[in-house]
Amino acid sequence: MERTRLLSPEELASLVELRHNHPHQVLGMHPLGDGAGWVIRAFIPGATSVEVLSTQESGLPRIRLDPLGETGVFEGVTQSVDARFSYELIVTQADGSQWHTRDPYSFLPTLTETDLFLFGQGKECRIYDKLGAHLRVVDGTPGASFAVWAPNARRVSVVGEFNHWDPRRHAMRLLGASGIWEIFIPSIQQGQHYKFELVEGDGKVSLKSDPFAFYCEKAPQNASIVWDAGAFAWTDQAWCEQRRQRDPLRSPVCVYELHLGSWKKKSASESFNYRELADTLVDYVRRMGFTHVEFMPVAEHAFYPSWGYQVTGFYAPTYRYGTPDDFQFLVNAFHQAGIGVILDWVPAHFPRDEWALAKFDGSALFEHADPRRGVHQDWGTLIFNYGRHEVRNFLTANALFWCEYYHIDGLRVDAVASMLYLDYSRKEGEWLPNKNGGRENLEAIDFLRELNHLVLTKFPGVITIAEESTAWPKVTQPPDVGGLGFLLKWNMGWMHDTLRYFQHEPIHRKYHQNDLTFAMLYQGQENYMLPLSHDEVVHGKGSLHRRMRGDEWQRFANLRCLLAYQWAFPGKKLLFMGNEIGQETEWNENASVDWGLLNNGSFHLGVQRMVADLNHLYRAQRGLWCADYQPSGFYWIDCSDHENSIISFIRQAEDGSNPVAVIFNLTTAPRQSYRLGLPRSGSWLEAFNSDAEYYGGSNMGNDGRVETSSTPSHGHSQSVLLTLPPLSALMLTPVTA
Repeated sequence: MERTRLLSPEELASLVELRHNHPHQVLGMHPLGDGAGWVIRAFIPGATSVEVLSTQESGLPRIRLDPLGETGVFEGVTQSVDARFSYELIVTQADGSQWHTRDPYSFLPTLTETDLFLFGQGKECRIYDKLGAHLRVVDGTPGASFAVWAPNARRVSVVGEFNHWDPRRHAMRLLGASGIWEIFIPSIQQGQHYKFELVEGDGKVSLKSDPFAFYCEKAPQNASIVWDAGAFAWTDQAWCEQRRQRDPLRSPVCVYELHLGSWKKKSASESFNYRELADTLVDYVRRMGFTHVEFMPVAEHAFYPSWGYQVTGFYAPTYRYGTPDDFQFLVNAFHQAGIGVILDWVPAHFPRDEWALAKFDGSALFEHADPRRGVHQDWGTLIFNYGRHEVRNFLTANALFWCEYYHIDGLRVDAVASMLYLDYSRKEGEWLPNKNGGRENLEAIDFLRELNHLVLTKFPGVITIAEESTAWPKVTQPPDVGGLGFLLKWNMGWMHDTLRYFQHEPIHRKYHQNDLTFAMLYQGQENYMLPLSHDEVVHGKGSLHRRMRGDEWQRFANLRCLLAYQWAFPGKKLLFMGNEIGQETEWNENASVDWGLLNNGSFHLGVQRMVADLNHLYRAQRGLWCADYQPSGFYWIDCSDHENSIISFIRQAEDGSNPVAVIFNLTTAPRQSYRLGLPRSGSWLEAFNSDAEYYGGSNMGNDGRVETSSTPSHGHSQSVLLTLPPLSALMLTPVTA
């Protein structure tokens, strides 16, 4: 073969110096025009010879490519074929070793024009299947496609253990004006490490982890890892179908919130992995009767003390407890046990780690360039630019990704208030108003509405939950009536008021009964979840147990009343790990829940037993959950007995069926022959008594059931006389024939 054409010096230099933004235009196989044949070029630094071998036509001879000096570029021309053909490169190294590979520059792009258009519009719901690293078979060749959005980069290369981290080997092409760089590399296998090397606009070279990586290397190396997140063999089809048919608002929801690394530890320095947790945690949650677990953020985070709230890998479950398959195994095990899985999800901000999203291509790509909008004052993190189509697509697709690839049943969206207000935690002059001169973040509002619409329509039965701490209106109303579209909202007002009440000495509670009753004045405004979360047992607040008043017996009696009030009040429930055993110390992410307390006397074990019984009673009594958000599902029997610090109410279905009478005596004085009006005559079962000896109480009560008399009381034509134990909660249900 005779050399008939060389690259121009300028083209050759741009390849060798890694300045060419579309190396596929000169590398690979290209027609010479006018029937002059085909030129094949390869850039393989370190090779001494390169030959081309057709994989289609056995009769074609090997084509030897000639080196263009010492550049590592090889070029050859053939006139033996009339059309492009598939081929292998046979590469000989200086040490005489040889290896074969399909030419990565011989493949067409793995993204279509439609993919690029939709991403540019922020509408590609499955962009996680297009960007990032994906094991594929292209033109009969196994390998992996790589694609990354970096519109302001001058050059992007894939570097990894498969090319000795050499950016010259796999420089990517820029796909039009999309800002997306792409390449398909043959022979890549699962588990191989990679990063993107970018040349920024000012010439600075940076190494970045893949924003769409499905698995990440242990810090501080921070490489991304090629992984097929869709290969797991799920066995939860029945669960997923049942979820599709379920209305979460009219279903029991009692959530056990936990931190995977500190629920239970093997040792001070080692946590259980995902699969080991499937053996222990799933069984514990099932026995305790919770309907769901909520994991504090599991997306990859380099800084462990952030508890997962500073995410560096939005599409990767953290490496700390195993592989993506292992995490899928854990979720599948929960579903097999009939338990849903909710993730704490963090689209409000991201950390400044230079190897992650921050200034990804040298510019403020994912964040706002102006710190008055782009920097979170409280946490020193960066705020997403929700007005940029591609950024919004990155986040909405991420929510869908967890539902699709990990069968997640709910997303609790963290720090929603910080997203809604442009002046959140900012002083005058430190923030920019919106286009209308207001403080509302209009782009974030649109993002949240789109997020909820996509998740709730594409995955019926999945729950979206807002942690929103202000009085922003219509958080759980549909967007078409001006709402944000969440299914549930954390009731932070109920939480603060209730904890404040229980921190008063019982003798003073008669002056503060409004703290317990006030939440019913706004109950109809939103679909509320009642949280006693990790936030209430950190940063010097003390454990729930330590915040209760009185001696040891009274502390536990108050704690039992607090938890019973949470379970009886309208709204779905969330309880952080350790609270169900009355843990005495604050939560520490480096230490296990203090399970040894269950061996020290009856009080801690009693709280645990009571929470389990509350869950089972709650799930069995429709009146406690099916009309949480209907006015007819709740009414006060008496909320005005301030002097005795007694409150009572009825929970029931919307048609008045399945009533549960709930009575609290919140002082240390027992009450004998306390008359209470009830909506039905006959026998009522004392279905729950927080003062039971089994729970660590004094075992005062009503012998299991009471009978009504025709004495009117509290607006009812019949009533009962009750014994109310000190610091207690009772629940009565009618006995049906």
